[in-house]
Amino acid sequence: MRRLLLLIAIVMVALVPAQLSGATAGAPSGVVASVHDGDTLTLTDGQRVRLLQIDAPEAGGECYSRAARTALLALAPVGSRLALEVDPSLDRTDRYGRILRYLWRNGVNVNVELVRRGAAAPFFYRGERGRYASRLLAAAASARAAKRGLWGASPRTRLEPVAQVDTGRCGPAPSPPTMPPLPLVPPAGGCDSNYAGGCVPPYPPDVDCADLRALGIAPVRVVGSDPHRLDGDGDRLGCE
Repeated sequence: MRRLLLLIAIVMVALVPAQLSGATAGAPSGVVASVHDGDTLTLTDGQRVRLLQIDAPEAGGECYSRAARTALLALAPVGSRLALEVDPSLDRTDRYGRILRYLWRNGVNVNVELVRRGAAAPFFYRGERGRYASRLLAAAASARAAKRGLWGASPRTRLEPVAQVDTGRCGPAPSPPTMPPLPLVPPAGGCDSNYAGGCVPPYPPDVDCADLRALGIAPVRVVGSDPHRLDGDGDRLGCE
């Protein structure tokens, strides 16, 4: 029994490379010259490649756009060789002349892996689903549930595969609106007649200038005996 289980395990391991290579068997390849953003790169032969069926945050201001480019650079470094897989059921070029491809490197589907990491989201142009649509949707659901990548950086981003991803702009939460000051309420005991220019609470108890400033009524004019001793220099102005 142990020998049988070992034999099955050996066969399964042997099949994995075959399954991975089957997706790219006979596919052309190219070497990365530069990475523009999270879903576009250029090959050394001059061809620009738009990764098929995914969309990354727009460079130049959208939240997580720089991190998305970094993720693509990690999976497809400059100088690395990639297999370029065509999807026969989808367009091969876009309106900008870029070739539309699934990228493979070291047995990894780069398009799917970017979505799994939360660096991109599924994008089914015209609602057309390619051969890896189910895997892309599952990867996006997993990343969103775990708040990976753009899903954590921009929690309000919506998963809408028929539309380009929109993460908005990153930044601190907006400040709460400034509320106008509350109107001053006269003290329950009325105002001290020894002062004018503001409603100074009657004596006793004693109040000082800090109290009046907190009430927003300093300075005040002293027109009587100054029981609170607010006029320290005798100029008939208190708390100036």
